[in-house]
Amino acid sequence: MLARRMMWIAWPAFVMACVMEVLVFAVVDPQSLHWFGRPLTMSREAVYTLAFFVFWLLTMASSALTTLLAMSPFDVNRGPSPVDQRP
Repeated sequence: MLARRMMWIAWPAFVMACVMEVLVFAVVDPQSLHWFGRPLTMSREAVYTLAFFVFWLLTMASSALTTLLAMSPFDVNRGPSPVDQRP
């Protein structure tokens, strides 16, 4: 079940990170970026790669929160011990 939940989180996040990366690729020129008033010294490929992984991590966090909020009360409240042995 853990592998299935991870795919519920990772796959939509990957797809949305790809979509956002296409938008960044179309709109942003990495050579014109500045960081604290200084030009960014990273290559174009490095900026696009970093942006993709940042987008992927952010959308994974969003998907994980959605998965957490979609859990039923039974899944949240059940413990590792059998029902008759719970306090």
